Amino acid sequence: MANLRVVTCTVLALVAFAGNSLLCRAALAHTRIDAASFTTVRLLSGTVVLCCLVWLRRGARAGRGNWLSALALFAYAAGFSFSYLHLTAAAGALLLFGAVQTTMIGHGIWSGERLRVLQIVGLILACGGLVGLLLPGLSAPPLAGALLMLGAGIAWGAYSLRGKGGGDSLKVTAGNFIRALPMALALSLTLWPRTSLDPTGAGYAFLSGALASGVGYAIWYTALPSLTSTTAATVQLSVPIIAAAGGVFFLGEPLTLRLLVASVAIIGGIALVVLTASLPAIAPVPAPTHADE
Repeated sequence: MANLRVVTCTVLALVAFAGNSLLCRAALAHTRIDAASFTTVRLLSGTVVLCCLVWLRRGARAGRGNWLSALALFAYAAGFSFSYLHLTAAAGALLLFGAVQTTMIGHGIWSGERLRVLQIVGLILACGGLVGLLLPGLSAPPLAGALLMLGAGIAWGAYSLRGKGGGDSLKVTAGNFIRALPMALALSLTLWPRTSLDPTGAGYAFLSGALASGVGYAIWYTALPSLTSTTAATVQLSVPIIAAAGGVFFLGEPLTLRLLVASVAIIGGIALVVLTASLPAIAPVPAPTHADE
């Protein structure tokens, strides 16, 4: 029963993470809501849900969040929304995932982590997939949207790195959402002349914040203690695949050959980096001594 609970929570969390891409793309492509309003409604509903969950749980561990992490959270949320004015759900999720993982792997290298040969091959493969996806061509995603999503992924990678060891994950996330909300409101006020509110779009934004973000993070943090770091990183490889499938089946988006090839390269490359890191190191064979001769 315990294993079933972990599996169920993990699957629900991954579907929720992919759901953010589908809800955002559906709102910005098929309703009149603007990207800034979507960001504000998403962060507002996420803040309310996370604060309610923190109050209901009343855990003993401390955790508050901070303004720098909140800035990274806001940069992710805003870049995510504005990029989906131009990108399909599949392309956006793949670019976001690739940027997040590359940022975190790059930070590890900068901090002194040494990569094995297969990890270097995987990193080159993943970066090659990102470059190949962005090369000019009829099926390439619009450059402006792609750059915004890459920026959002870098911001989310930085946010994730800053959150390591920061106390109770749910409390920290709630605190960061609270701090990011005024930034989203300021963005909406700055772009007020372009504001376009839409009930359906606002509903999608509410679901993105309350369910896909707030409840999704809570479920993920429930499953995370039972997962190894390698397992947690590996299962997240499925998020772009879920988003791509949802985009095709629910939003009628095309699945191009370029996107398929880039997906294999990026997801496969990062999987190689993650899975190779979990392999036990091979001890060097000792040199023979005179006693062995």
